[in-house]
Amino acid sequence: MGFDIRRLDIYRKVPKDLTQPTLTGATISICTCMFIFFLLISELSSFLTTDISSHLYVDDPQSGDKVPVLISVELPKMKCEYIGLDIQDSMGRHEVGFVDNTDKVPINDGEGCIFTSSFKVNKVPGNFHVSTHGSREQPLKPDMTHIIKELRIGDRFQAPNTEAAAFNALEGQSTVEKNGLSSHDYVMKIVPTVYETIDGDTKYMYQYTHAYKDYIAYGHGQRVMPAIWFRYELTPITVKYTEERKPFYHFITMVTKNTISSSLCVSF
Repeated sequence: MGFDIRRLDIYRKVPKDLTQPTLTGATISICTCMFIFFLLISELSSFLTTDISSHLYVDDPQSGDKVPVLISVELPKMKCEYIGLDIQDSMGRHEVGFVDNTDKVPINDGEGCIFTSSFKVNKVPGNFHVSTHGSREQPLKPDMTHIIKELRIGDRFQAPNTEAAAFNALEGQSTVEKNGLSSHDYVMKIVPTVYETIDGDTKYMYQYTHAYKDYIAYGHGQRVMPAIWFRYELTPITVKYTEERKPFYHFITMVTKNTISSSLCVSF
């Protein structure tokens, strides 16, 4: 009689007529199925969740030598006719009364103004300031107290799972309780930021921190000429955020492992 290889089977099947269902066994089986289902849902949720990794490097992330800026400021006690934007930098740029892509909306029965402008600045230290310097006529009682509605640099994009306030850090900044003749000085450190979505889209944004002070500034003839200054400098460090998702084989591996482990535990 030949050798029967089935004798080597260490996982021998018990005949069905020798087994007997029990209430305890049914309870354990139901609990096991529920536990496996819970693990399956947990792994599926983990697989569908997008993780964000970040790292720093020294490089200019964006080609070109200019950075887009968007500013919106509410000046409740300054008429729109006097307000303008001036831009200066260390490369010699000096524009007074910048008017491109600028919008002025009167408020408070024309006594105040919401000033909005979008423009580009060079990637060198400089400043831009909201002032009356470009106006042919100067107000008799200048008052540059204000509320900053928005100051954003780079692409306008809300990066998920990142500190949103860092990209619009001056939003809501109010000086309405300050002296109306004061100039307002914001010194900003700007950090280039790259955000890569899971679809491969790349956004170029800029985080910034700021320090503030106010003071009385005198112009020619000792005349007070208040302004709102934004002095900026870009750092050489770039922050890069990348959206990532676990590979599909990791999901399959974990589901299989959890299912087999749970089944073996119950079987013993």
